[in-house]
Amino acid sequence: MGYQHLLFSMLLLLILSSFIQMAALGHTPSSTKLLYIVYMGERQHEDPDLVIASHHHMLSSVLGSKEEAVSSIVYSYKHGFSGFAAMLTESQADKIAEMPEVISVNPSRSVPLLTTRSWDYLDLGFEQPQPTGLLARGNFGDGIIIGVVDTGIWPESRSFDDHGYGPVPSRWKGTCEVGQNFTVNHCNRKIIGARWYAGGVDPSLIEGDYQSPRDSEGHGTHTASTAAGSLVSDASFHGLGAGTARGGAPRARLAIYKVCWAEAGCRDAAVLKAIDDAIHDGVDILSLSLGRLLHPIFPSIHAVAKGITVIFSGGNDGPVTQTIANDLPWAITVAASTIDRSFPTLLTLGDNRTVVGQSILYESTDGGFEELADGGSCSRDDLNSSDVVGKIVLCYQLAIASSSPPKRHFPRAAYNVQEAGGKGIIFAQYSANILDFIDVICNGTVCVFVDYEIGKQITDYVTNTRSPLVKVSLTQDMVGSGVMSPRVAAFSSRGPSILFPDLVKPDITAPGVLILAAVKDSYKFESGTSMSCPHVSGVAALLKAAHPQWSPAAIKSALVTTAHTANAYGFPIEAEGVPRKHADPFDFGGGHIDPNKAVDPGLIYDVDPEDYLKFFNCTYGPSTTCDLVDSRLYHLNLPSISIPDLKKTPLTVRRTVTNVGDTDSIYRAMGESPPGVNMVVEPSLLQFNASTTTHTFAVTFTPLQMVQGDFNFGSLTWIDDGKHAVRIPIAVRVIIHDSFSDTS
Repeated sequence: MGYQHLLFSMLLLLILSSFIQMAALGHTPSSTKLLYIVYMGERQHEDPDLVIASHHHMLSSVLGSKEEAVSSIVYSYKHGFSGFAAMLTESQADKIAEMPEVISVNPSRSVPLLTTRSWDYLDLGFEQPQPTGLLARGNFGDGIIIGVVDTGIWPESRSFDDHGYGPVPSRWKGTCEVGQNFTVNHCNRKIIGARWYAGGVDPSLIEGDYQSPRDSEGHGTHTASTAAGSLVSDASFHGLGAGTARGGAPRARLAIYKVCWAEAGCRDAAVLKAIDDAIHDGVDILSLSLGRLLHPIFPSIHAVAKGITVIFSGGNDGPVTQTIANDLPWAITVAASTIDRSFPTLLTLGDNRTVVGQSILYESTDGGFEELADGGSCSRDDLNSSDVVGKIVLCYQLAIASSSPPKRHFPRAAYNVQEAGGKGIIFAQYSANILDFIDVICNGTVCVFVDYEIGKQITDYVTNTRSPLVKVSLTQDMVGSGVMSPRVAAFSSRGPSILFPDLVKPDITAPGVLILAAVKDSYKFESGTSMSCPHVSGVAALLKAAHPQWSPAAIKSALVTTAHTANAYGFPIEAEGVPRKHADPFDFGGGHIDPNKAVDPGLIYDVDPEDYLKFFNCTYGPSTTCDLVDSRLYHLNLPSISIPDLKKTPLTVRRTVTNVGDTDSIYRAMGESPPGVNMVVEPSLLQFNASTTTHTFAVTFTPLQMVQGDFNFGSLTWIDDGKHAVRIPIAVRVIIHDSFSDTS
């Protein structure tokens, strides 16, 4: 995709988004019909046909006839919950919203989409004669079905070869929908089902896409192969990242739900319908690498209630705080972090000095020296005042670093250099990995990233040299302990949650930077929480295979409580940003995923789905159904604690842990109190045996100073004889006044 086309697509999506937002606010003619989602809660009838009939009857009472009701409904939600999506005017939607059986009526929005080495990095490798750890205990995910809600699938990819697979699980109730360039033969024993959803989408926005489950964009193929791709030897991106590509659960089956379109985005109504279908079809894991959904709450809580682990990407709006997306108590929300791989690219200056940048430069150039020009900020004005035609252009302007993040400034600078006739660009930036941009933006132009320190050295050379030159060598792979990792990616969205400040979100971080996975018939690097999400989905599939009886909450607990907060050298994990800092729970939740520890967590924090529904009814459901004395989410039995408003009076929360380790064991509490807070755990010793498998304990927080403060962080770890360390993150903010703005 060329840069101009990319800009046009972004502009088109922006215009569409603006229109939808205006519609949501009522800025449309009263006669205009929009797609509305009508949510009615738990399914009212066992027979799905009766559910649909009830939808038609309700709608006909507003529209005047059953025929008009049938033609207006785009989707009926009938498996995990009751509701429908229909084309309605604003006044019709208002009338439906007044009906007693209706919980909510909202316009359907369109939301954006949010990838060899990463699985070895997570110690889920095949390097041993016989794999051990979670990969072996989970039997490579065999028997588990992962539902991927995304842009579809490219079935011919080698990652979806079903050679050696047994029959499709007998419990599978899904289907293989056909369409453009997609037949029933494109499903196999790997891709066991595929559906696509075009209802309510303007046909002009999808006419360039396949009207079928086939993936034209590549995003869904990439995420599906990351979660459960079969083993593919000799995969690489033009020789870079070479190795065996595979998914985390390479023997798991895939169910594909195409709800996203390259130009039209992902409609809320379609996502709801896909999740409703997935509940019926029999998936075990749902992987959703999607942006912030307006209505993910309704279907996802019902999926979890049916025993399905739901995993969302956390969003790509970091490093700004309070940007975390899909921040739901019952789902796993994933941040993105780096792995131990970098792509050093050698720059040789005309005086034979060498400096090292980062690039994805795989096409051979003439290998000689090129003229080097100083392009300043590489704005059009700066380039017009310089002779850059046929030269490599240095873009260095420290003054704009704080106001122009690399991911925003680099595409403009690259386009300006190309437009001005430059042969390449050396782009100085603060440390942030945006290498996945290169293939789309640079379009064959040489592009190399350096930090400001290296940029200053190159600037000094250009300034003090009459005819500055530079030679750019091809990119090399660097893998292993020499690369400091993991780091939370700069783009990864951060907490705290605006929707639910009583939660620690995200829950965990996983590899999401320059992940090599399938795109159509080849393999490409992609970055984003879209890539970290299927890493957790693959691990969750292995955990489900190893522990079939575990609930979604148990799987989430095992992942969070065994995550690590330090790298292989014992240094605290860092979070990229301005400045780079030690990561905290609002950057990475419990920490970086550690699959082999998660299979044997020792203790788990389990949650009855009914408890989720109780809290849901007290927040988003009708208030008359709230039967909790205290509906604060920090009372849920989550593997974390967030108290956003601790006052002078001590506050006590309780948690219950279940022993899933050795039958006879003793755990002792090791607490790290948040600064400015006294934390007491009672009891501080838990003893388990054959008859006592659960214990409840209380954690009491008391402020040491009364001040209108900010969140501070601590942790609580239960330790046995050295085999297990069950750690949960804690965030506490002391306040004096309610609803006090933190803006200074």
